[in-house]
Amino acid sequence: MTTSNDRPPHTRHRPVMLQRCLDLLAPALREPGATVVDCTLGLGGHSEALLGAFPEARLIGLDRDTSALELAGARLAPYGDRATLVHAVYDELPAVLSRLGTPRVAGILFDLGVSSMQLDEADRGFAYAQDAPLDMRMDQTTGPSAADVLNTYPPGELVRILRAYGEEKFAPKIVEAVVAERARQPLTSSARLVTLIRDALPQAAKRTGGNPAKRTFQALRIEVNGELAVLERALPAAVDALAVGGRIAVLSYHSLEDRLVKRVLAEGARSTAPAGLPIVPEEYQPRLALLTRGAELPTDEEIAENKRAAPARLRAAERVRERVR
Repeated sequence: MTTSNDRPPHTRHRPVMLQRCLDLLAPALREPGATVVDCTLGLGGHSEALLGAFPEARLIGLDRDTSALELAGARLAPYGDRATLVHAVYDELPAVLSRLGTPRVAGILFDLGVSSMQLDEADRGFAYAQDAPLDMRMDQTTGPSAADVLNTYPPGELVRILRAYGEEKFAPKIVEAVVAERARQPLTSSARLVTLIRDALPQAAKRTGGNPAKRTFQALRIEVNGELAVLERALPAAVDALAVGGRIAVLSYHSLEDRLVKRVLAEGARSTAPAGLPIVPEEYQPRLALLTRGAELPTDEEIAENKRAAPARLRAAERVRERVR
């Protein structure tokens, strides 16, 4: 029997808003020798398209998931030394670029959140629709799992995580059920967690908004992988790594990510001059020019072909001047 793991990467993953990402990055990547960084390599769909669309460009691909790096490496092998793949979390971008002798780059792409491969591999525990060990680590070589979080965190901290990262208004009820269950035996199964969540929620809450476990699973995944903290460090570092004329495009999939992206890009596109100055000195001028009006959304046609594109939000900006120190 063929599983999702047996299929080639290009049949397991459809890159979201691919053509729009290429169009936004294109003006910066047409120059010979331009370097583009795919900070979230995944199965390599966006990277393959970038290498194909810009034959003079060089690509650096980062991913914390060793399985993704292996699969993407096979997919991008035809491009030879034009593609350099690195096992790293994207907030390590400055160190990676320094090590590779490439302090400034022409393009940067982030495709945030959980990858198609991680969702499709049952044993990773990301998907609430199938039973699996409660892992949820994007890098399975390090760090605590979702089971560790559920079984060891104090109840108040679990409530905070579900509220802050899952925007779950029934967090206290869910945590009460988790604490009672773990007192009997450790929680290790995603199916058991889904059942606990369903049983803890009022009937009305289970009739709308899709699977009631969705928000809790999102919150646990963000906590396990430190996603928001990593993103908060990574975005300013990415802006700093852009050469003048370089461009950054960021795909996010929930409001917490999108808010962070919006804030960092908006801050870069804003003058920092004190109010009332008749002439704004260079050091106060914006470093970025926004390329998207608000967040761009996938088309209805793309969503019909790829339901995982539905929550996507795309923002982009261009580096227009150096930081004056």
